Amino acid sequence: MSWADTLQVLDLDPGDRLEMTCRRCGHLRYIEVTRLQAHPLHRQLYLREVEARSRCRARGCRGLMRMALPRPHQTSGFVGGLA
Repeated sequence: MSWADTLQVLDLDPGDRLEMTCRRCGHLRYIEVTRLQAHPLHRQLYLREVEARSRCRARGCRGLMRMALPRPHQTSGFVGGLA
């Protein structure tokens, strides 16, 4: 089991975005969590189900998508150096 199997759409913050990358053509798009939480049928979905239902919107592709959960406010760059 991974994080996508244990998290539901309702567990995410409303300001979060899901990064979806096509496995076939590499097209990248973002899904706003607020849009998923607003839909009554999508609120209870696990993130693995969201990934399984997503398809690429690039012209003629319709490939499967790979999901990532970017967290820019929790990452920090290396601060330091040689003395």
